[in-house]
Amino acid sequence: MPSPHSPRAAVIGHPIAHSRSPLLHRYWLRLYAIAGDYERIDVAPEALRDFISAMAGRGDAGCNVTVPHKQAVMPLLDGVTEAARAIGAVNTIWREKDRLRGDNTDAYGFLANLDDKAPGWDSGGGRAVILGAGGAARAAVFALLSRGFELTLVNRTRVRADELARVFGAAVSVATPDDLAGHLPACNLLVNTTALGMSGKPPLVIDLASLRQGAIVHDIVYVPLETDLLRQARTLGHRTVDGLGMLIHQAVPGFERWFGVRPLPDAALRQLLEDDIRA
Repeated sequence: MPSPHSPRAAVIGHPIAHSRSPLLHRYWLRLYAIAGDYERIDVAPEALRDFISAMAGRGDAGCNVTVPHKQAVMPLLDGVTEAARAIGAVNTIWREKDRLRGDNTDAYGFLANLDDKAPGWDSGGGRAVILGAGGAARAAVFALLSRGFELTLVNRTRVRADELARVFGAAVSVATPDDLAGHLPACNLLVNTTALGMSGKPPLVIDLASLRQGAIVHDIVYVPLETDLLRQARTLGHRTVDGLGMLIHQAVPGFERWFGVRPLPDAALRQLLEDDIRA
């Protein structure tokens, strides 16, 4: 059981009741017999500065950060990693003595999930088409550029995709949804980074008939576990990767920094999360 001196971490956001991070991290705490704790803390935007200022004094090991604080927290920290700077958001904070540092582990989780569920997916590089131009798209762009891919961004609002392409340079081009079908025959990897197709959100309407044979389809949405996009891709014979593995893998670096053990994602953890989603 945790004691007053046990390492503590949390996930902060507003609202935060929906977060599955405590389920995930507490599983690892039990698995590795670590007397620590991980909780949800609702932090309103106007309280963020005071919360971060008090973190070191409370003895917290650190925290995960979710909406709406991923960008707002950056100037409140003593430093951020290259990944956080490039992606423009922080999702993990940890203490180094009396300093607070931030990282973005979404790109790591994105790649680790693909490596796990679709081995060899990046052999020889190729072209990826990314649906969306928000924060998750930035992480996917950063990740895929590190593996040598050329990228095409497809977003309903062209100006947002253009802004993202300018940040990352010539390897990133932009297309409109009306042009999507023309880009699918040369696509090795199709990634949905939007919330379309998520439970409670509008559907993602897309025809995969022209998608290159052998292409992989990855949807970062994990509620439902198999989205309509993944179901269509599977029916057409494509390898598919859901978003639950990204949630699991992105948590690994933070847990290691806070609790001193690098956790190994396993089938029992995934089953625990799947059961919670289905419930």
